[in-house]
This record gives sequence, structure tokens and C-alpha cells, in this order.
Amino acid sequence: MPPAIQVQDVTKRFGSFTAVDRVDLQIEQGEVFGFLGHNGAGKSTMINMLLDHIRPTAGDLEVFGADCQTDSVEAREHMGVLPDGYGVYSGLTGRQHLQFAMESKGVDGEPLNLLDRVGITEAADRAAEGYSKGMTQRMVFAMALVGEPDLLILDEPTSGLDPAGARSMREIILEENKRGATVFFSSHILEQIEAVADRVGIMHQGQLAAVDTIGGLRDMAGGETRLLIATDKLEDTHINAVEALDEVDKAGLTDEGRLAVTCAKGAKMDVLLALDERGVEVLDLTTEEASLEDLFVEYTRRSE
Repeated sequence: MPPAIQVQDVTKRFGSFTAVDRVDLQIEQGEVFGFLGHNGAGKSTMINMLLDHIRPTAGDLEVFGADCQTDSVEAREHMGVLPDGYGVYSGLTGRQHLQFAMESKGVDGEPLNLLDRVGITEAADRAAEGYSKGMTQRMVFAMALVGEPDLLILDEPTSGLDPAGARSMREIILEENKRGATVFFSSHILEQIEAVADRVGIMHQGQLAAVDTIGGLRDMAGGETRLLIATDKLEDTHINAVEALDEVDKAGLTDEGRLAVTCAKGAKMDVLLALDERGVEVLDLTTEEASLEDLFVEYTRRSE
């Protein structure tokens, strides 16, 4: 079974500017893969090469075993695409846009069913050029869903959506994945990726700085853990003793009177033992792992 997406040593230059630099990436069938990076990091360039809108300077890209350049028609047959900055067809309604997408893919269906799924049935017979940015985004997402594609490629899918719309789109992404679709989506919004992705790729200045699960990225980064500890008593000497431990970065009181400790992942027991040895009883303990934002900052710092 070929990977859903295979990228091998791909580089794309525009004159003297290198937009994508020697990227290798493999995405298995059935994954939800989040492609994370600041605007200009190379995410859209990579997507445009998968769609054969631009050609790589070097390297190869395949979708379900079909070369994206030499067999682009076969590759595109697997895809449903929500591109960044889609322009609507002048004079066509939302319903007509869906009908056009269905005819293009050679599938039958009721446009209203998909428009209902993305929440814009009330605008089905209005000219799409009058839609708001969020409504246009929903309509184009519905077009991407036509024909139950094997692979959804979504470039900044929540752009222009309010929080409820972004949540609805995330729910549909998970439904499509449950159906069997592979999902590849780019975003610079960390929360969107963290909510749905099985794995994450971090793009920075054209290079793939890291690829892993969020848990794996934490392990690779050696990320610190934050402990929030409720105790029966707490004095300055107790806080100082904890902060003096080898793998503790800092310790202090929160506004709620809890002991907050930033430490290496393996130092939790040392912290608890230090408190116990000083007669401090731990009433409650909460562990906060590094967020995706923390990991993003760490990996982009490393790549520089």
C-alpha cells in the first residue's frame, strides 16, 4: 500500500530565493497530518507542488503512488482541495459551484447536502461573489468534499472562520478521517493543528524542522513539564529547597497559592520527595505538558 503522500528531497527555488529546501516527508494513508509554520515558511509552495500548480526545482512528489508532475491527472483524482485564497466564479450561486465540482469529478449528488454539512444552505441560491470570506471558505470546503476523496488537502482551512465555524470544520475533518480519508492541512494556528492532528510537521524558512506526534515532539525537544501542587502548608524554605534540585528550572507560588514548578520530565518524583522530607503533604498535583506553541518556538529556534 503506497503512502498517501511521498515527498523525496524536494527543493523549490524562485530565482535566488529558496522557498522549499530539500524536504523529505511521508504521510501514510489514514493520517491526519498538520503542516505548521509561519506565513512564508513554504507550506503553500509545498501544496502547490502536490497540485502541480508549480514544478519543483529538484526532487519528486507522489500521491498514492502517482507522480504529481508526470501523472498529475491520476494524482488529482485522489484529492479534494481547499486552496488558500480561492476565487469564486462570477455569477454562480453556491449551489452551482457544488454542481460544477460534481460534474468535474463525474459524481452524482445533491449539492444542498454538502452545503448543509458546512452550514450555508440558506445561501445556496445567492451569488457566491457576495459571500463573506468565511462563507466562501465553507463553500470551497464543501467542494473539496465532493466525491468522498481519498485525500483532503486543506490550505489554511479555518481562515476567515469564527470560532464556531472553525470548530465545525475540525469536526468535519475528523468525520472524513473516520470515513477513511487522509487529511493533509496547513495552518499557522497552533490550536487548530493540536486539536485534530495525528502527526505534525513544522516548516521553518523552507525546511522541515521536525516531524512527529505532538508527544514525540515533546520527547525530542526534551521539553519541560510544569507541576501545579496544592499542599497543606508551604514556606519559603520549602520553595527554595525544590528550586535547588538539579533538574528544576524554577519554583514559585501561583495567585491561587499553589506551588508551580518548571522542571525536566523525570524530576517529578524528586520534587515530591523533597516536599515529603520537609513534612509537606501534597493534596493535589496537576501536570501540564509543553504546548504545541512551546514546541514550535523550540524547533524554530533550533533550526536557526
